[in-house]
Amino acid sequence: MSRPFPSRHSSSDSFLRVNGKIRAREVRVVMGEKQLGVISLNEALSLARQHAVDLVEIAPNAVPPVCRLVEIGKFRYEKAKKEKDSKKHQHASMVKEVQLSPRIDPHDLGIKVQHAIGFLCEDMKVKVALKFRGREMAHQEFGFEVIKKFLEAIAPFGHPDFQPKLIGRGINVMISPLPRNKRAKNPHAIEGDGDGPPPPAAANNHSAKPPQAAKVPVLDEPSTGGFANNPFDKLEVK
Repeated sequence: MSRPFPSRHSSSDSFLRVNGKIRAREVRVVMGEKQLGVISLNEALSLARQHAVDLVEIAPNAVPPVCRLVEIGKFRYEKAKKEKDSKKHQHASMVKEVQLSPRIDPHDLGIKVQHAIGFLCEDMKVKVALKFRGREMAHQEFGFEVIKKFLEAIAPFGHPDFQPKLIGRGINVMISPLPRNKRAKNPHAIEGDGDGPPPPAAANNHSAKPPQAAKVPVLDEPSTGGFANNPFDKLEVK
């Protein structure tokens, strides 16, 4: 029997066949590490009921299809965990490049450092490339000094895989992220954790003291309708 192809925008779990949704007459059954061989679908469903588990089709394109005796909730959890782990490895294999120059401005160097920290906090490797142009090759010590400052700035987040090397007309170094338990927190994430002023919706919450309350002067006199100096406050009415 022909099987419809899943939509490219749908997940694989939505087309996972379980128990009565399996359409094959015979299936190859696997339970744990043990293969039970090819049996009819009715016998496989009976085995699933006897062991209080589900019959899950894991290889629908095989002939006959391969099914596993397992709880569907446990199967989906293990599958999602494997996909998450595989994405982590793919993310860690990504390399981002940061380009520097011997005469880079300190402000620009700080921006480059922030970009590198963001990449390292996302478990990416960072390749630092500093290029010499023209007569800058005569003063290579300036380039190594820039690389040294860069490595010192990102030290809480990553470490160089090797010492900076002069290759051709440039200095290259590869930086790997530190383990999460030894790595400093992303400063951009810390700024967004609620250290700033409260949102407008929390303005009526009198139990929480706003961070900038000390900077706002407190006026004991009643409001004068929006005037800082009311021109009518000294007017005497007879």
